Amino acid sequence: MAISKRQRLGDAMLSRLLGQSPALHEYTVEQVRTPMRDGVRLLGDHFGPVADEPRGTVLIRTPYGRGLPTSALNGRLLAARGYHVLLQSVRGTFGSEGTFRPMAQEAEDGQDTVAWLRDQPWFDGRLATLGASYLGWTQWALLQDPPPELRAAVVYVGPHDFREAVYGTGSFTLGDFLGWSDQIVHQEDGGLRRVLSMATAGRRLRPALGGLPLASAAEPVLRGRAPWYADWVGHPDGDDPWWEPYRAGAALTEVTAPVLLIGGWQDLFLDQTLEQYKTLHARGVDVALTVGPWTHLQVGLHAAGLVARESAAWLDQHLAGGAAARKSPVRVHRTGERAWHDLPAWPPPSDPVVFHLRAGRRLTTTAPDGPEGVAEFRYDPADPTPSVGGRTLTGSMGVKDNRALEARTDVLVFSTDPLPTAVDVIGAPVLELTVSVDNPYADVFARLCDVDPRGHSHNVTDRHLRLDPDVPAGQEQRLTLTLDPCFHRLLAGHRLRLQISGGAFPRFARNPGTGGAGLAATGHTVTVAASRLTVPVATAPPDRVPG
Repeated sequence: MAISKRQRLGDAMLSRLLGQSPALHEYTVEQVRTPMRDGVRLLGDHFGPVADEPRGTVLIRTPYGRGLPTSALNGRLLAARGYHVLLQSVRGTFGSEGTFRPMAQEAEDGQDTVAWLRDQPWFDGRLATLGASYLGWTQWALLQDPPPELRAAVVYVGPHDFREAVYGTGSFTLGDFLGWSDQIVHQEDGGLRRVLSMATAGRRLRPALGGLPLASAAEPVLRGRAPWYADWVGHPDGDDPWWEPYRAGAALTEVTAPVLLIGGWQDLFLDQTLEQYKTLHARGVDVALTVGPWTHLQVGLHAAGLVARESAAWLDQHLAGGAAARKSPVRVHRTGERAWHDLPAWPPPSDPVVFHLRAGRRLTTTAPDGPEGVAEFRYDPADPTPSVGGRTLTGSMGVKDNRALEARTDVLVFSTDPLPTAVDVIGAPVLELTVSVDNPYADVFARLCDVDPRGHSHNVTDRHLRLDPDVPAGQEQRLTLTLDPCFHRLLAGHRLRLQISGGAFPRFARNPGTGGAGLAATGHTVTVAASRLTVPVATAPPDRVPG
């Protein structure tokens, strides 16, 4: 079906809004059904450009439906640039047959979809994949055995190892994946019902977040419509072969086509995006990386224009043979100064600067010359330390003021004096913490904050860790917490602050302190002089670029 004049006008307006060149081609949209090897048929939309020389085919596979904004930002605008686009609903969603099993089904279904593409008269043998988040996962699942036709991939905020996202800290990533499961349950409800479910999600999910055991506590909300949630909760062991279909890391060693990666410093999949870049770069794959100041959701909202422009330029270069897409392989936003920088690779050179925990809740580069005592706090799962901001999908996400959190008695803070000059943190800080707990069932949450001259404390990076319950209560442990990488400027007059607590709820499931459904508080004792924080500091200022 040919597009209407209204759609053409809308495409032109959207192109201008996103800072793209105007549409060049008319296109048609046709529903298609693609057969899988087990007879299930997946529903999709084929956007076909009316062009003498189409530029190749872009495959986008999604569980979130084929309406706005995906159809506009990807299907329509790319078709108007001369690309065939197959926008396909994954199994069990939005008209596609079969049962939705998140992540586990995408490798085979992706391969079967490419096999179907090969038989289409409009497919010319040039293929690219594109998409964010789950749509990124569908790409990595496919690229474990890359199709020979693949010319490029565009992955933004997309994981390749779902088990690490769910249980990588040792604690279940509760808020994100209960909330996501609830979203999936309601996403095909009728208009008003869906709006109401979104508006009431916080209130509806509160009892499930606070209940134990986690799986049964969620049932009154999920009502059997998300059976995968109980499966995830019930498989905490990272070595369990049950997780094999949820791991697509093999793609990082198999793909050879050029890959564009886009991430956010406050995205829950940041660590995986940077791992993807590191592995592909080390193998000599043509890989580019853009990281902005965004949360997961902001990549599709605040960053929509940048993402659309960079994606189109990457496809134009590698699928259609156009000009080079970018000046530098790496483009990253330095938080704290709010500026973009072009780099030849990530991370740039840095030197380790060691900050020592000191008595009086101080953080200094001067090492103690003797005992400095201990610092203590008590974590109570009946009043769990709340999560404030950070790399999460929950309501409190991104960079937030942490002052109220730091005022709690279950949070330790260690701060530097005001910095005499600006300091650029670039990479992953490492906390070596000597601690003992009076209950073997315990967690530790560490966070770095930037404290401005007014005392406002804003989170930069953090890490959560579940302790080994086999270590006897009271035995001193030497923990190493590698915080998430960051690219942040601490301005002169600001202070660097380290938080230490026993959890971040509901971002991570609270540790009940019992190994079961009961609750028991845990005392944490930090040996101050035996603990230190190593911060990678830039050796030379990177180039600043407009934007």
